[in-house]
Amino acid sequence: MMNKKNDALEFAKYYHSWIDGCALTNSHNTIRSYESAMKLYIDFLEDVKGLKSTSFSSSNDFSCETIKAWLVWLKNKRGCSPQSCNVRLASIRAYLQYLGERDINYRYLLLDSKSIHRMKAIQTKVNGLSENAVKALMSVPDAYTTTGYRDIVLLAFLYGTAARIDEVLSLKLSDLDLDPDNPHATIIGKGSKIRTLYLPPKLVSHLCKFIKKFHGSEPGKDRYLFYSRVKGHQGKISQEAINKRLKKYAAIAHETCPDVPLNLHAHQFRHAKASHLLHDGMNIAQLSKLLGHANLSTTMVYLDITIDMEAKAMISLEDEKTRNIPRLWSKGKDNLTELFGRKRKIN
Repeated sequence: MMNKKNDALEFAKYYHSWIDGCALTNSHNTIRSYESAMKLYIDFLEDVKGLKSTSFSSSNDFSCETIKAWLVWLKNKRGCSPQSCNVRLASIRAYLQYLGERDINYRYLLLDSKSIHRMKAIQTKVNGLSENAVKALMSVPDAYTTTGYRDIVLLAFLYGTAARIDEVLSLKLSDLDLDPDNPHATIIGKGSKIRTLYLPPKLVSHLCKFIKKFHGSEPGKDRYLFYSRVKGHQGKISQEAINKRLKKYAAIAHETCPDVPLNLHAHQFRHAKASHLLHDGMNIAQLSKLLGHANLSTTMVYLDITIDMEAKAMISLEDEKTRNIPRLWSKGKDNLTELFGRKRKIN
C-alpha cells in the first residue's frame, strides 16, 4: 500500500481521470450524479469525520463501515430518500470499480462496498400521457417558426421511437439512415450499449424536411441532428432547455386537454409510447428490446401495467413462435474539498 500521506492525492488524481473519461461515454446527467455523490462523500469525511488530506487513508475512509455511515448520514441528516441513497451508493461503487481497474491494490475496496445492501425503496411510476394528450401537445408548437418546427420534429422523434431524451439529443446526422426500405437510427444508450431503432414513415418524412431546412442539402455528418441555436451545429441542446419548453407547451395544451400534465418532462413521451405499444399488442420481449432494457422485469416495473395487460403481454410472449407478429427492427491545500474539486487540475 502506498504512503498514507499521499493517499488522498492519489485518489484525487484517479477521480479527475475517471470523470474526464466519463465525459466521453456518459450523459451529462450521469456525470453530474457522479460528481454530486463524490462531493457529498467528501463533505461527510471533512465535516462529520473531521478529516484532512494528510490524515486520509483509503483503507479507513473508503471502507465498508465508512460508506455505510455516510449512507445513514445522507438519510437521517440530509433527508435523502432511499432511492437517492441507492443512486449515490452506485456512484461511489462506479468510482471504486474504476480505481480497482487501474490499481489492483485498491480492488478490495470495490469488493467490500458490494457487501452493502441497497436501501428498500418504493418503486415510483412515471406518469404517462394519453394519446389525446400527445396529440394536444404536438399541436401547440408553431410550425411556421424555426424553434416551433424543430420542437415538433423533436417531439415526433421522442414519441415515434420511445428513445430517451439524451439519446435523441446526442444523435448526429451520421447516426441516421433514411433509406425508405430500411430507415433507422443508431443510438448509444445507458452503459454505452448500442441499439438500432426503426423510424416510422411519417417520422422519416419529417426528418428529411427538417434536415434540408436546418442543415442544407449537403450537411456535415458530424453535426448534431437537433443542435443548439446558441452553440451552433456542433453544440448539443441541454435537457433542461427542452424540459423548460415542454412545460410551456403543457400549460397551453392543458387548457384544451386536461390529460396533459402541467409538470411535463421529456421522459413521459418514452413512457407513453411504450404503454401505447403494449396496449396495442406488442410483444413484451420486443418492447423491452425497443426500450433498451436488459431484463423483462425492468420493463414490467417501468410501466403501469394492469393485470389484464400483463397477462396479454405474457401470452403474446409464449405464443411468439406461432403468431404472425412483425419483428422489431434490431441491428496543495490541506483539505479534501480542494483536492477533489473540479476547479483544480492535478498533474
